[in-house]
Amino acid sequence: MEFSKRLIRLVKSLPNNDVNLILGRQVTRSGTSIGANYREANETETKKDFLFRPRTSRKEAKETVYWLNLVIGINPQLREEIQPVLQESKELLKILASIILKSTKENKES
Repeated sequence: MEFSKRLIRLVKSLPNNDVNLILGRQVTRSGTSIGANYREANETETKKDFLFRPRTSRKEAKETVYWLNLVIGINPQLREEIQPVLQESKELLKILASIILKSTKENKES
């Protein structure tokens, strides 16, 4: 949830123009979806559904990285402000990939 809050604050700080409005909406949707889907994974009842949610979170993290790179491209003067959120998105992507790999491995062993 903290990541989502940082991301929303970042989007709110973007210069007010049509392009940033579109990019801000996209990155907010994908970025806040990461945590929402991960939280859902913790409430699943089946292993299949558990694996589905982190995969969805990973997909959303990849999309967030994409949108943040576009935001940087359009707002290069904000690179230093955006970079920590972009880095955290990449770290979440790695964590989710690790969870998926471990869970898939455990699922095959059982």
